[in-house]
Amino acid sequence: MAQTIRQDVGVDLENRDPESVNEHVRVMFEDAFAEPEGSHSIDGVWTCSYKTFWAMKNCCYIVLSVLCGGTCACMWGLVYACQSFYHIWCFRPCMTSWYLDFKCCFECYRKCVECQLNPCYDAVARMFSQIKFHHRYEVV
Repeated sequence: MAQTIRQDVGVDLENRDPESVNEHVRVMFEDAFAEPEGSHSIDGVWTCSYKTFWAMKNCCYIVLSVLCGGTCACMWGLVYACQSFYHIWCFRPCMTSWYLDFKCCFECYRKCVECQLNPCYDAVARMFSQIKFHHRYEVV
């Protein structure tokens, strides 16, 4: 299958969900309707229902995407632009500054904790290291 990519826009018109982001939204007629053995409607009703389902689903989706698609794309473009701006110009520099400012405090705190707790841990480790277990298996 040849891929159709519009060079002026840079959009793949064939595979519109290459990362399968919205795979969970795909609903087929068979996912919604199924007649078990012994409960079949007339073939004409089943065929008409199938065609009606697809016509309404596609028509409604096209109308909604025409009416709201551009507005939603504009809104989400704005949201993602604001998130990018916030992360690039506010959040990341703030975190870097915080890391640089508190790195010295963290190192001092770590040394104090090590100086106070390491001797206790070493003593407990030495105390328990002298415990020896001897396993004897007795056959009864």
